Amino acid sequence: MASQFDSWESYFYPDTIDPLRGEGTLRNLFDERDAQVLARLEYGRTSGRAAQIGNSEVDIPRTFDGAHLRAIHGHLFQDVYEWAGEYRTVNMSKGPGRGFGDVKTGEVDRYLSDVRQLVTSTDWANIGRNDFIAAASTTFAYVNQAHPFREGNGRTSKVFMAHVAEQSPYRFDFARVSPEQWNTASAMSRPDMFSYAPEPASLVPVFAAVTVERNAPDAGPDRTAAVRSALSASYPRSAAAATKQTPQQGTAARRGSAGYRTDRGTGRE
Repeated sequence: MASQFDSWESYFYPDTIDPLRGEGTLRNLFDERDAQVLARLEYGRTSGRAAQIGNSEVDIPRTFDGAHLRAIHGHLFQDVYEWAGEYRTVNMSKGPGRGFGDVKTGEVDRYLSDVRQLVTSTDWANIGRNDFIAAASTTFAYVNQAHPFREGNGRTSKVFMAHVAEQSPYRFDFARVSPEQWNTASAMSRPDMFSYAPEPASLVPVFAAVTVERNAPDAGPDRTAAVRSALSASYPRSAAAATKQTPQQGTAARRGSAGYRTDRGTGRE
């Protein structure tokens, strides 16, 4: 990765940085300064690359570690960012509470080493549905807490989890939950302020909703709406209400704001 990406500000075009928010348009291979235009371009290119992975048109070794995630991210974002497939060089957080894996202490690799241990020690081929949901929730919680990339962690982790599920009788139909439900559960799984281990309990209803038999058809619009409605009932309050709270410890501390933050400013995913 080019050495220019060595600080929070270096990821952005200088002329696009909002000094109050500490964020701007990420430097990109289109040289596009408009963040909304970039988002559309990014979506189009990464969707095509994701289809290539899904159709087995590209070889991604299933090592279930940091190298595996970097290979996925590198393929998905190769048309968009110079740093595709490379770990972020800055620390990030989202809302109040503990930040994601610390790049300065090797914590990102520690979390991803834990991911590999979780995946390789599980008998996915013979696992029952409830145990599959629990194991998948825990695995994803560690991937999410590592948050190894400056942008694109969500898309990369979903492909990774699909690879995990390949070893089992199940697969994931992520369309069965809304982005809001997914993001809220992910935020709630973050560790307490001074803890290391994520808390995957909030992810269990989400993974229960998206887990289907491998040969089951994808949910149609009506079925998807029903699943999302049932999932919403699993939360004691709405996602919107959850993000308005700002306690500094416990599970509630992990229900954060929409933007990332680092030592300086906030960002987006």
